[in-house]
Amino acid sequence: MSGRDRQRGRVYAWEDRVVAPHAPDLISFAAAQAMVDAIWAEMGLRWPPKVERLPCQASARQADATRLRLRLPEALPSWVLLHELAHCMTSTAEGGTDGHGPRFMGLYLQLLERYLRLPAASLLPSLQVARIAVDLAARPVFLDAPAP
Repeated sequence: MSGRDRQRGRVYAWEDRVVAPHAPDLISFAAAQAMVDAIWAEMGLRWPPKVERLPCQASARQADATRLRLRLPEALPSWVLLHELAHCMTSTAEGGTDGHGPRFMGLYLQLLERYLRLPAASLLPSLQVARIAVDLAARPVFLDAPAP
């Protein structure tokens, strides 16, 4: 694990323990683009990422994301979609990313609260116990980019 993404393992363990039990519902690939578009717009963003199929050979991942693309399987839990959307919001078109860092966690927490109705106040103590840093004022990285 790189120093740049040192929270990754802790985030995955925290999700399995704290988030997954509250969101067992599955989202189909067919419904995903409309959901991504709606969430993106509700967050005040334009130009949502494109949903594509996760390659069959990507058996070790549930999904992956960049600023421009979300690669998803035939169905995935709603919390995984929100996790990947947080990656989209913390990545640049050039490939820069926060990994699972504080900005990612701040945006992910906002999405969990807004769309899964998991109150941040009840999640924060478990994040502290898991030693996961969170930027509660996080904004999508591309909103902070200087205008051309």
